[in-house]
Amino acid sequence: MTVLESTVAGARVGSTVELDGVVRDFGGGAGLAGFSLAASPGEFIALLGPSGCGKTTALRALAGLERVDSGRVLIDGRDVTDEPTNRRDLGMVFQSYSLFPHLTSGQNVEFGLRMRKVAGAERRRRAAEALDLVGLDHHADRYAHQLSGGQQQRVALARALVTEPRVLLLDEPLSALDAKVRVQLREEIRRIQTELGITTFFVTHDQEEALAVADRVAVMRAGAIEQIGTPEELYHRPATAFVAEFVGLTNRMPGTVADGVLRVLGQTAPLASPAPDGPVVAYVRPEDLLLATDGVPAEVLTTSFLGALRRTRVRLADGSEVAVQHAARDLPVAGERIHLALAGTPLTVTPAP
Repeated sequence: MTVLESTVAGARVGSTVELDGVVRDFGGGAGLAGFSLAASPGEFIALLGPSGCGKTTALRALAGLERVDSGRVLIDGRDVTDEPTNRRDLGMVFQSYSLFPHLTSGQNVEFGLRMRKVAGAERRRRAAEALDLVGLDHHADRYAHQLSGGQQQRVALARALVTEPRVLLLDEPLSALDAKVRVQLREEIRRIQTELGITTFFVTHDQEEALAVADRVAVMRAGAIEQIGTPEELYHRPATAFVAEFVGLTNRMPGTVADGVLRVLGQTAPLASPAPDGPVVAYVRPEDLLLATDGVPAEVLTTSFLGALRRTRVRLADGSEVAVQHAARDLPVAGERIHLALAGTPLTVTPAP
């Protein structure tokens, strides 16, 4: 029984993965600065961050495609830091589909098995099984030019899975696809990963993508992890101002702290974490603000319909602009004078500049 077959019965157990104090120095460029991360068997971890933060370098270091200057890479407790990629038993899917144009979908999926000297009949059976897993069992005889972008990426995913790797690495695999296909395929990837129970690392700069699919998200900055946690933890309890601003939409609003109490928009609110007395910047989600009948005066600038919700941008008396997320049925008009109130707790505060 192969891994792909046994997972239906829930028999698959993923591998442990650990990057321990990994350093990759590019001489002033993007790299890794003592990067440490541990994944449990079958865990889906997203590496999220802006361009140049080191997320792809971390994935390449795990894959053996990037030299490690110091630190260790371990898979199932075995140190593979100095082992070549082909001895790490990994499956990889990249942004570019990289399908061989002269091979059919089935032959592309078979390619890794052919390199492993797997017999022809067994290769074809396992390739068909992998294509069925990604919903392309009827496309085995099609060439890359006969497939859509989403279908090509599914073939690439099947090719990565057919060798039954211990760990799956996904480096921005959806960024070349249109919005609707991206959502469909990310849900498919999550379904397959859950069925297989395979430990997976997913690199993306798209926060919505990371929050939607991952068990935990590692937010990276300057070659290190700024915070790692569940999507809910990162969104509701960011550890730093960087995470608060990078994950989700956040307003920066002036406030003051006195005797451990925050005052913002003329209201008092609890502090998410201790802060010294004095002027502060409060980080507030758009959904934690309210278009009210009384409160702080503001002027409506723009409003955008988002389906079940509406997002309205307003200007306060001090000239600062903030976004408010509210019910779509409430329809403010540009130029309208309204009032703004605090409806939730600010995420965090930092001393005012």
